[in-house]
Amino acid sequence: MILDFLKIEGLGNDFVVIDNRENIIKDYSLITRKLCSRRFGIGGDGVLFVENSEEADCEMIIYNADGSYAAMCGNGIRCFAKYVYEKKICMCNPITIKTGDGIKKAYLELENDKVENVKINMGKESFNPKNIPLVGEEEFINKTIVAGNKEYRVTSLLMGVPHTVVLGALKDIDINEGAFIEKSEYFPKGTNVNFCEVINNEYIKVKTWERGAGATLACGTGSCACAVVTSKLGLTNNKVTVEVPGGKMMVEVNENEVYMIGPCNIVFEGTIEI
Repeated sequence: MILDFLKIEGLGNDFVVIDNRENIIKDYSLITRKLCSRRFGIGGDGVLFVENSEEADCEMIIYNADGSYAAMCGNGIRCFAKYVYEKKICMCNPITIKTGDGIKKAYLELENDKVENVKINMGKESFNPKNIPLVGEEEFINKTIVAGNKEYRVTSLLMGVPHTVVLGALKDIDINEGAFIEKSEYFPKGTNVNFCEVINNEYIKVKTWERGAGATLACGTGSCACAVVTSKLGLTNNKVTVEVPGGKMMVEVNENEVYMIGPCNIVFEGTIEI
């Protein structure tokens, strides 16, 4: 089978996009693992599948590089919005996009009819252990856990997908430590892990170990999770610049919702035989 694809990135978090509105792909997990292989495929942190929707302008289905399903991805949905607009699948602004975490609105910043930046209403976070999920009935807010024979002070929440935030100086951490936390016994379905350093009340730095993908150059939902946690703990204002290895984005935390603003860029497009 020959597939048309587009490779796109948001702050270095890279994705393959497939238009699946005609239901060509049946096994999302298998196809994703093949496409995301950086040696034998196209290479990417995940695959975004464009689907029809009766509830929104379109639907985004996302699978991580290891073939696991993800309900939501912040960088991914910005890239997805650029794709469906520039491919003239959805020519409205804002675009409503159905995800596994509900319907999201994407507000497009256009220049010469090209999408330069996208603002996403990410919805509201949840610290409820059942929603994340966590073991037990206690919220993980500034809680000590042990993973890989090391203690960490963490805060865990659902920001579309499960996230755990570890505060501290980034120079003192090895991003690969995220693997121990991701699969630790506290998180029955695993967790994304964000190491976050507060520079001042308007600026934070974040490195993310993504569940199912490993170390990434950027994570949109992870950046939002860090902004929510630092705001909740009184360390930052409600609007912060988040610096990730792939660049910078803005996150605004309001009482009922979180907004993320950032860029997205097309890398290349083509066809692949699978």
